[in-house]
Amino acid sequence: MNTTNMIPLYAEVFLLVAASAILLIDMFLSEGKRSITYVLSLLTLLVCGYFSYVDYAAGTTVYTFNNMFVSDPMSNLLKLFTYVSVGMTLIYARQYATDRGMLSGNLGGEFYVLALFSLLGQMVMISGNSLLSIYLGIELMSLALYALVALRRDNAQATEAAMKYFILGAMASGFLLYGMSMIYGATGTLDLSKVALAAASGTIKPTILVFGLVFLVAGLAFKLGAVPFHMWVPDVYQGSPTAVTLLLGGAPKLATFAVCIRLLVEGLLPMAVDWQQMLLVLAVLSLAIGNLTAIAQTNIKRMLAYSTIAQMGFVLLGLLAGVVGTDRTGAPGAYSAAMFYAITYVMTTAGSFGMIMVLARAGFEAEELADFKGLSKRNGWYAVLMSIMMFSLAGVPPMLGFAAKFSVLTAVLGTGQIWLTVLAVMFSLIGAFYYLRVVKMMWFDEPTDNSPLAIPGDMNLVLSLNGLALVVVGMLPGPLLASCLSAMTKTLNS
Repeated sequence: MNTTNMIPLYAEVFLLVAASAILLIDMFLSEGKRSITYVLSLLTLLVCGYFSYVDYAAGTTVYTFNNMFVSDPMSNLLKLFTYVSVGMTLIYARQYATDRGMLSGNLGGEFYVLALFSLLGQMVMISGNSLLSIYLGIELMSLALYALVALRRDNAQATEAAMKYFILGAMASGFLLYGMSMIYGATGTLDLSKVALAAASGTIKPTILVFGLVFLVAGLAFKLGAVPFHMWVPDVYQGSPTAVTLLLGGAPKLATFAVCIRLLVEGLLPMAVDWQQMLLVLAVLSLAIGNLTAIAQTNIKRMLAYSTIAQMGFVLLGLLAGVVGTDRTGAPGAYSAAMFYAITYVMTTAGSFGMIMVLARAGFEAEELADFKGLSKRNGWYAVLMSIMMFSLAGVPPMLGFAAKFSVLTAVLGTGQIWLTVLAVMFSLIGAFYYLRVVKMMWFDEPTDNSPLAIPGDMNLVLSLNGLALVVVGMLPGPLLASCLSAMTKTLNS
């Protein structure tokens, strides 16, 4: 294989080498010098971002490794936001992890290294162009996340969450693998472009493809946390250390969205009528159960878990709005709206969990809604930031969440499914209640805890930028929307 073919893999190869090197370097560091591991991890993300940005700016689509790996505008744009998400998580989590002994003793820098290996799996998922490479990426990401959830071995809640996540994750992987084996058995190929040609040829019995499709959608729904494959989400979110919860609820959603595009759109678009009906059921159930159940929660991590389920319902709405009968002209617009929504969700969720870690301290988790009471009297700026996060998740203008919801609803309305648009708006209004409840507690209730909030300068800066970005990009969403549309259009046409 010549060097030219390796160019699209520079980011992945560098990340693999750097993560391995960081693990070795960390072995020789004393506890007082663990900040070196932190800095090296962030530098690794910056270098990977440079490689992906160069590829994104080129705007070309390149296949390598016998078409098992693809570098295209969609993959490179998603990778850039994945780096941002993981980078913010590492910055937000540093003090939190230090206070809980996750960066000391035998654990050392495993938190950072496992986060990087999880990122590597996500990058392989995003660029996978073969059933095999996609599955390998999913397993690499999942194994690292299983270990991260169980990182606090002395914590019963974390251990229980890890067991639940591992067992249910293994089931989901089984669904995916079985579905992939059915697709391979029907088409005789692992290459997604060849799968699409075989599915469109009309020579394969549709029953076999649909059977495989059911298992594929079930596995993907688990990774997204969509109903009825959502059982793990609230328990794992609550039981995991908050830093790990953010790693679970952030960047992996972008990777799973990319896999949905690879498998369902690029590989099985001729079967769109079938999988869109499945996604319709998943989307409606996710919007209903996610929003209604979140109202009853008193633990903010469980509330955000059910919020995630509802938010994924909106992503699924965008995915099911791409094809109307045999008309595929609206596909780039609908899929780019779903991509824009996924990016918005990840950026907002990062800030939300970052605020939970701001309030947490050694021996105190700040996981209850009551812990946010009177935050404005303790620190007005943090109350403003958390309000921005909640308003964005609720879809209140001019926050970025409003632009994301509007773009998805516009795509759904373009398919003529007015009832579905109205239903989504109704559930969004219901969902606004539990977001605004947090805002009300922060600004109008008396604080239950008056201890000072002391956080590192880098976390304070990034969290402030995170919140301000949601407002600024929310008022001027055009450039990001245009980037998503351009990337999706080029990818689908390649």
